[in-house]
Amino acid sequence: MPVPDSIFSGSIPENYDRYMVPLIFEPYAADVARRAAALEPRRVLETAAGTGVVPRFLLPLLPAGSAYVATDLSAPMLDYAASVLPDPRLRWQTADAQDLPFHDDAFDLVLCQFGAMFFPDRIRAYREARRVLEPDGRFVFAVWDAIERNDFADEVGHALAAMFPADPPRFMARTPHGYHDVALIEREVRDAGFTTVTIDTVTAQSVAPSALVAATAYCQGTPLRGEIEARDPSALAEATVRAAAAIAARFGDGEVRGRIQAHVVTASG
Repeated sequence: MPVPDSIFSGSIPENYDRYMVPLIFEPYAADVARRAAALEPRRVLETAAGTGVVPRFLLPLLPAGSAYVATDLSAPMLDYAASVLPDPRLRWQTADAQDLPFHDDAFDLVLCQFGAMFFPDRIRAYREARRVLEPDGRFVFAVWDAIERNDFADEVGHALAAMFPADPPRFMARTPHGYHDVALIEREVRDAGFTTVTIDTVTAQSVAPSALVAATAYCQGTPLRGEIEARDPSALAEATVRAAAAIAARFGDGEVRGRIQAHVVTASG
């Protein structure tokens, strides 16, 4: 399978936004935006905002006069996001979700889409979300279900395990898909002080114009790239091709469609 030079172009934020966002993040950004808009918030904080996919869906649904603060630890991610989505209601700010630089009761909604899995201390981050929420505010966040319930990620993982049998790159299974136990999630959210917790498991469809695009998303648009290159700096193209072949073997040539599944959590109190 030939690999176009274009898959190696662009910064990490650009590749993340070009490949990963439409592949797996947009369906859940739309879902989270609908949930958020139903609450009619006027002061919104998002943590781990990445390249800003949630505000693209949520800002058009917010009441007039609303304010939105989108934060992330990565300044390059936020710089890219700001270039894609300039909006006077939206402020981009570098911040740690575990140590938020905001006053108590500053927001009526806190959002986090697919960031909690990366927090070194999740309960601390959840406590910070509760602290900056007004008493009747809501905390809405999404995390991925197990990798076995996310088709393309699972196929990529198997392909790379076959390529590096002595030391398989496990980033996807270990981190993005490593925090999927709903009982653990609810317990940690309650340990942070929230008294009402609901968890919905949401299944959606991941669509890519080709298996190569799907494979490129994972091998080029995530920290999986670093794990591949750490094992063999020259192996990125071969890894991408192998991952694409694995996806194509299961889902066919041309446009590919696979299941994605995540948990969406709403907490209050």
